[in-house]
Amino acid sequence: MGLFGERHTFLGGLGPGDREALTGLGTRHAYPPYGSVVAEGDRSTFAVVLLSGWCTVWTPTERGGRLILALRRAGEVIGDMAALDGRPRSASVSTLGQVTGLVVPGERFRRFLASRPHANALMMNQFAERLRSADHERRALASMTVLQRLAERLVELADRTGSPENAAVTIRLPLAQHELAASVGSTREAVAKALRLLREQGLVRTGPGTLAVADLDPLRLLAAGRPHRTET
Repeated sequence: MGLFGERHTFLGGLGPGDREALTGLGTRHAYPPYGSVVAEGDRSTFAVVLLSGWCTVWTPTERGGRLILALRRAGEVIGDMAALDGRPRSASVSTLGQVTGLVVPGERFRRFLASRPHANALMMNQFAERLRSADHERRALASMTVLQRLAERLVELADRTGSPENAAVTIRLPLAQHELAASVGSTREAVAKALRLLREQGLVRTGPGTLAVADLDPLRLLAAGRPHRTET
């Protein structure tokens, strides 16, 4: 459990009736690549059900960079916390590539959950999974090295988005190196150094716009603090 948090999406868990009712409450909106969906501190209260594409949930750091808190995919809901409690947005959300979403006003989203017990239970389960993921990420930042966090992140990305290709698992997510660094709470320079070590061990392959994991098991060992051969 890490950036993704949810094995099953909110929209995917809804029955046909609930899904049709939710769709009727919102408006479809297309977001451009690397555009803003919501901004931290904003007082808007709409929720967005992602229909296609990927988003990053992030917060700025004191050094002017970003810390990526989560990745969200089609079927998941973003902006739900502000929709439910009316407080300012707790993080920013940006698109990774083209994204389509169903924008549902906060009041309508609250009424929908109040009148649909199954949908409400799914939302509560989503909150619980995200909380567990956040707890894990805090522990990782406090106790794991950059190399360990990167190894764990690559395993997670390969497991959730990867596809077998040329005796490796290619990660099908458009994360630039600085975004990968932001996802493990480190600098681009530190992550570049860690990637170089993993390449030298033959565990990953990188190229322009590509990232592939050649062997997942040694990366799992590294993430668990049991080095394969690579020194931290």
